[in-house]
Amino acid sequence: MFSPVLNETEFVQRSCTGMEDWMKTFEERAEALVAEMTLEEKVYQTLHGAPSIDRLGVKAYNYWNEALHGVARAGTATVFPQAIGLAATFDEDFMEEIAEAVSDEGRAKFNVQQKYGDYDIYKGLTFWSPNVNIFRDPRWGRGHETFGEDPYLTSRLGVRFIEGMQGNDETYMKVAACAKHFAVHSGPEDERHSFNAVVSEQDLRETYLPAFKACVKEAGVEVVMGAYNRTNDEPCCGSKRLLEDILRGEWQFKGHVTSDCWAIKDFHEYHMVTSTPVESVALAMNRGCDLNCGNIYGNLLKAVEDGLVEEETITRAVVRLLTTRMKLGLFDPQDKVPFNAIDYGVVDCEKHRKLNERAAKKSAVLLKNEDALLPLDKKAYRTIGVIGPNANNRKALVGNYEGTASEYITILEGIQAYVGDEVRVLYSEGCHLCKDRIQGLSQGNDRMSEVRAVADASDVIIACMGLDASLEGEEGDEGNEFASGDKPGLNLPGLQEEVLEELVKSGKPVVLVLLSGSALAVPYADAHIPAILQGWYPGARGGKAIADILFGEASPEGKLPVTFYRTTEELPDFKDYSMKNRTYRYMKQEALYPFGYGLSYTEFEITDSNISAETIEKGGQVTVMATLKNTGKMEGAETVQVYIHACTEDAPNFQLKALKKVTLGPGGEQVVSLTLTDEDFGLYNEDGAKVLNACDYEVYVGTSQPDARSEELLGRKPVKHIVRHEGEPVVLPE
Repeated sequence: MFSPVLNETEFVQRSCTGMEDWMKTFEERAEALVAEMTLEEKVYQTLHGAPSIDRLGVKAYNYWNEALHGVARAGTATVFPQAIGLAATFDEDFMEEIAEAVSDEGRAKFNVQQKYGDYDIYKGLTFWSPNVNIFRDPRWGRGHETFGEDPYLTSRLGVRFIEGMQGNDETYMKVAACAKHFAVHSGPEDERHSFNAVVSEQDLRETYLPAFKACVKEAGVEVVMGAYNRTNDEPCCGSKRLLEDILRGEWQFKGHVTSDCWAIKDFHEYHMVTSTPVESVALAMNRGCDLNCGNIYGNLLKAVEDGLVEEETITRAVVRLLTTRMKLGLFDPQDKVPFNAIDYGVVDCEKHRKLNERAAKKSAVLLKNEDALLPLDKKAYRTIGVIGPNANNRKALVGNYEGTASEYITILEGIQAYVGDEVRVLYSEGCHLCKDRIQGLSQGNDRMSEVRAVADASDVIIACMGLDASLEGEEGDEGNEFASGDKPGLNLPGLQEEVLEELVKSGKPVVLVLLSGSALAVPYADAHIPAILQGWYPGARGGKAIADILFGEASPEGKLPVTFYRTTEELPDFKDYSMKNRTYRYMKQEALYPFGYGLSYTEFEITDSNISAETIEKGGQVTVMATLKNTGKMEGAETVQVYIHACTEDAPNFQLKALKKVTLGPGGEQVVSLTLTDEDFGLYNEDGAKVLNACDYEVYVGTSQPDARSEELLGRKPVKHIVRHEGEPVVLPE
């Protein structure tokens, strides 16, 4: 009988081989193990809750686990800022540091779960994160799970998140990460089970695929999850184009593919591309969807009987699945897998709490700071008013797909702890987050008199407004006020705007703190409130971090990973997947707050910017050099951003193509070097080919994108260089 567990002699023999041969043996061992299985045993290994096969020494294993911004749904863990907040750090290195902490906790929890025989859901090492879909429309409810609207930023952060999760051991993976939802997926949530996302080849290649490609080809992501919707008429979890032609064909993906949960039954129930469950599972399996999140793959037995699926196709899928578990060390001696030594003490440890606070500080974006109202000096105030539905709202700290923190610090609690007994803090909820009253029997607007009283008694007011995961999230989330999870519009919901207007009337200085996972239209606040801080969903300890920023213990350094629009009305049809007039790369109107924008308490300048070449050819590259200097009086961090605009008809406005976060003390400076390749200059044409066009390319080096609104808000322009490709257009290899 085959034993999947190596003995000591076999282990030593295998581990002495080269890396390539050793990794190959995982697949060989998986093939040998699967060869011992019956058809029925193989079929049930394709379910996310794979049962044990005692006669072969195979333990039960549940593939469904989540770690979007910390280990989720399995008890206590460090709850980091939501993904959109982590994206606002614009910091690749820091993203990997966060993922290393998350995966350490994931492995530590798994180790004790295995010790006590707990094989339940959310107890495996296959974490279905990150979400690298493009946040193309700010109304999409799940946008806060993503890294924003830009393919380049999403690619860089996705790659580093995966590398931090999967680890850098030469033999084993720490955990298996998953790039989801493949592909062209960003709402509407209430139609996702039947929706057909129609997309041009140009937009597919320029916008919707780059992050997935980077996750596969650069990061070596182990798992890819298909989306619920159809893309150009094919259901994503059974798409020949996506799964066969692109994922496994063009990109040579070697890991396994999982469906989204219960997505395969949508084939016949909603997409109507098949007629029966048997036909649906046959389509998915034949196209290369190896794992079924759900239970419909039990119908594969009938599909084989009816001749719709070959047994060898199922065998191939199970080999891929078992290879993943082999890479995780689940079939090797306990003491030979280094990650088995990660102790439970790392979970929610002091180091991770400090990292969590640091993440919240790095992700906050200062949108406005008129007359340097911030940072506040607590010695200058006797009474601070804290007003708003998000001031003491724990749900607004964490977003969705969250774990359970051992301590939650709201903004109110953070401010109270910071000022201590030296300053009186008055509090009013102000209004309900989205309804017209807090108490059901009231006449409505039942906290306005309290708002006025607190404002009258306060020297400065901190207004805490926005959203939480009960308003924006996934279709079917329990308690979602908007049912589908998508936002009906970009305005502050309920009576929040009315409360803000009342605070402005008070004549007191007002600081607005927004907690949300998406862009909000706040033109009134921009016109009337002197200081605005976007805090996202800042994690379980976010209130302490935001208090530290408000009172100058840290300088804001976040940048917007999404565009803040002025109105809902200027957005294209939510169901239209064309990128025309969407995001900073294609929009024609001026943003309220642009992608890539964010203020600091200190000042930075870029000098001595130069480029290594003024031409770019196929296979060539251009090095961009610049000196970043902190000319202010406080330590701070700034992101050097490089954008490219091709001077051709119908090209994007400009696209982010390089970035680097730098921390400097007052007077400090650092030379930053960033490399642009020929691919960074190429653009996809209508046929989906990437072309290096014969034209001038404007290369902008600065701390923002080169749009007029950013220049107006920051009072400075990026440095512009010209690079040219001469001769005929060149098609670049994929």
